[in-house]
Amino acid sequence: MTIETGEIIVGGLTFTTDLAGPSTGEPVLLLHGFPETRHMWRHQVAALGAAGYRAVAPDQRGYSRGARPAGADAYATNLLTGDALTLMDALGHEKFHLVGHDWGGQLSWLIAAQQPERLRSLSILSRPHPAAFARAMAEDKEQATRSGHHRAFREADAVARMREAGLKPLRDALTRQGVPAAAIDVYVGALLEDGAIEGAMNWYRATGFTAADVPPVLVPTLYVWGTDDATVGRRAAELTAEYVSGPYRFEEIAGAGHFVVDQFPEQVNALLLAHIRSVAQ
Repeated sequence: MTIETGEIIVGGLTFTTDLAGPSTGEPVLLLHGFPETRHMWRHQVAALGAAGYRAVAPDQRGYSRGARPAGADAYATNLLTGDALTLMDALGHEKFHLVGHDWGGQLSWLIAAQQPERLRSLSILSRPHPAAFARAMAEDKEQATRSGHHRAFREADAVARMREAGLKPLRDALTRQGVPAAAIDVYVGALLEDGAIEGAMNWYRATGFTAADVPPVLVPTLYVWGTDDATVGRRAAELTAEYVSGPYRFEEIAGAGHFVVDQFPEQVNALLLAHIRSVAQ
């Protein structure tokens, strides 16, 4: 399956985007998380395209070379969700399937909660529903420890420390979670570009919503979690079921870490395609 790479201009920002599949196919938007790029979806974009869907995987704000505004305010949550929705508007897709991982998962939960009429289905990898995540953080000391990087990334010298270390802490974290070395080189190389790690860190520094107030999701939802996820514990993962009112499927992948897409691409492909097809039936 041929993957096309294009530049899509949204709100004065240019987003580098991978696309595959027939232009008439049902669209599937895939949103990456930290510290990855659209490259994380390489196997899914190809599989979805080959199955007749129109796969759309952008580098998000801060990651795309043409979309790195300065300052944390430029990364407020409503702007990030707005990027996703207006990008699909620009491509002419009113309704679409949505897939998100990590921060991309956070945005996907919010879009599903706020504008369910835009979605045919929702698929989330690793990231729990925001309210479930907030509840686990309050109730489970282990989850608070797992999420310690959220606080560390908001420290004033976080970017300087990361650049001085050549992003070695990120490289090491990805390695420990089973991400292939070649993929790590792509992710770290992208974040070392001018303004990239600054933009990525601003996702953690910006504000825009209260997680505990995010309502349950009505959209048909698939949630995939790896049993060895270093940043999301079982409590947060299992609580997510309480925050989906529509059809819901929870799938564990034994031995998978936080970056399950890089570790088990074929299993993820099978789960995504089965979920998306089930909605169409």
